[in-house]
Amino acid sequence: MTTTSSTDRLSLMATFVRIVEAGSLSAAALQLGTTQPTVSRRLKALEESLGLQLLQRSTQALRLTEGGAQCYEQARVLLADWDAMEASLRGAQEEPEGMLRVLVPHALGQLQLMQPLIDLLRRAPKLNVEWLLDDQPPKFSAQDLDCAIRVGALADTSVVALKLAEIPRIVVSAPSLLEGRAPPQAPADLNSFDWLALGTFYRNELTLHGPAGQHARLALRPRLITDSLFALRNAVAAGLGVAAMSAWLAHDDLAAGRLVQLLPQWRAPALPVHLVYPYQRHQPAKLRLFVAAMRDSLSSLAHSATGLKLAP
Repeated sequence: MTTTSSTDRLSLMATFVRIVEAGSLSAAALQLGTTQPTVSRRLKALEESLGLQLLQRSTQALRLTEGGAQCYEQARVLLADWDAMEASLRGAQEEPEGMLRVLVPHALGQLQLMQPLIDLLRRAPKLNVEWLLDDQPPKFSAQDLDCAIRVGALADTSVVALKLAEIPRIVVSAPSLLEGRAPPQAPADLNSFDWLALGTFYRNELTLHGPAGQHARLALRPRLITDSLFALRNAVAAGLGVAAMSAWLAHDDLAAGRLVQLLPQWRAPALPVHLVYPYQRHQPAKLRLFVAAMRDSLSSLAHSATGLKLAP
């Protein structure tokens, strides 16, 4: 059995936890800024040190052994306690300060997340935030970003992703679009309407989910395709067509009668909201504070009538 110091074991356990949470050796290597062979050697060294197999490897996936599952749970607690001790000794509990660069989607960044950001800056007067509005995927190194908020499916496995909430999507139109015609009673009835599309998430087809697990797939030929939620909302309100829209964005217009919801029992698939950032062993206080603030703010929003649901 390989002799390994306590300090080495801590590093090896951190690698093991990262492998489990990343889902693969290659994804863990990207997050740790190293190579897959290095990650594999660290895993093997930990297994030899403990005298048991932690992961079962196959061409399809990694699976925890019984001992690996126990090790993972205890390693998470141990690493969290160690991080808390180091943070306390470094004085990380002091007031966060410095510049935090955050990339956020236009609509969320201008509306839903502005008040939480303002509240955060009031609580942390030494913290400065550069609030960058962009719907494109973040480029952490090139843009010198600390973190980003993303809506929709994630493709980058090299980052840490915390799921914050889900955004329900509903089908809406202007009241004027229904004048002189019967309201739709089933998804197929929507084929008689002109459609507007949010190109980021749907263009020529859209699946709606209904009661009792029903689903309907619609083929679309949109009159307008845009990558802006604001442009989509304005076009819908003008009576140009129907669209699937984030429920939180339509909320005020629905309440004021500027929009109506079509087929209330049918919805487009909800969009996940993630906070993503490059993996780092020690998070600066400013990043920890921002992550906590966004989780808390979206948690409170999820329990209000905004069309956001808290992530499980």
